[in-house]
Amino acid sequence: MRKKQTYIMLSAALAASLSIIPSVERKEQIDEQKVTAVSLAYAAKEHVLPVTLLEMTADEIPTQGYAQMPTPYSNMYRSELTNEWIDAKLEKQRPVAIMVDNEKTSLPHYGLTEADVVYEMMNSTANGRITRLMAIVKDWEKIKRFGNIRSTRSTNVMIAAEWNAVLCHDGGPFYVDTYLSRDYSANLSGGFSRINNGKAREFTEYISTGELSKRFQSAGYSKEYNAFYPGKHFRFSDTEIDLSLKPNAIACTQIQLPFPHNQSKLIYNAATKTYDYYEYGKAHVDPQHNNAQLTFKNLLIQDTTFSQLDRNGYMIYNVMDVGRSGYYITNGKAIEVIWAKTGENTPTVYFDKLTGEQIQINTGKTYIALVPSDTWANVVIQ
Repeated sequence: MRKKQTYIMLSAALAASLSIIPSVERKEQIDEQKVTAVSLAYAAKEHVLPVTLLEMTADEIPTQGYAQMPTPYSNMYRSELTNEWIDAKLEKQRPVAIMVDNEKTSLPHYGLTEADVVYEMMNSTANGRITRLMAIVKDWEKIKRFGNIRSTRSTNVMIAAEWNAVLCHDGGPFYVDTYLSRDYSANLSGGFSRINNGKAREFTEYISTGELSKRFQSAGYSKEYNAFYPGKHFRFSDTEIDLSLKPNAIACTQIQLPFPHNQSKLIYNAATKTYDYYEYGKAHVDPQHNNAQLTFKNLLIQDTTFSQLDRNGYMIYNVMDVGRSGYYITNGKAIEVIWAKTGENTPTVYFDKLTGEQIQINTGKTYIALVPSDTWANVVIQ
């Protein structure tokens, strides 16, 4: 009965939002009648970029959690990706989405701790369902070395578009061509720096200093958000979220994901109040930043169906879906959520499964895992 009530509440909330949204034309969508339901409702409320501190009163400026930074001043704003204070010159800059190989041979990954959001998802039904990472990076002009870079899949094209990000990859199977040709899509394929690291050629391609600015220019891409920017992706809380106050919260100091090839695991670090990432039985570290461990404030785990496209293991996640299960995890606790994505380039939105209300998340970096639905029951939360 509770599940039925949740979906009734969700439907009512979407209908109420829809009634106040003006008609908006969206191109290249699978089902145009569904597009305005969730993502446009969110965009209508959140599209305005954050104000700078110059426009805020002293009482409005939050200080908790920012002791390591100088007193906030007018040339900073809250990042739409993390809600952290960053340079205001980045306010209109679109991010990049970088495809990172996740085969063991590709380790260590360079620069991944610079990502604001990291996605992990099955890249193929072959090779033990090997995963690939996609890193969303806002301040990409500071990159010195990032990668290594590998091919993309159709799923990644649609998810990158949720952020109006320019997708950086090295090719992909022909299945991606249709999606790369969409008018919302922007991508830079191949031609990045080759670094002699003693490995096979497929593990030697990295984004290096200054490359992205040059590639943007040669491709004719604007560095700023364009007409396909759907608005801010997340809803951030003004105060630290304590999920233990929710009746549906469960303890989560460790989550093991059913990715058999690399055995992804995230463990809660009580000292930093973040979740440290492990794979292949080891801590994931970044030599670009003194071997710092990859860690996240927020975890979003999605139960996602998929379709296998051929005998070689190529597949596509059915990321356009409504009402599928998931978890939101932060500060050692988890709640069940349901998620919805209604168009190829519209944001995935998450709702508290108990109340049907759209969730808010904490300030900080976010990890998002797309777990195949046929192994969803194997997610282990402890």
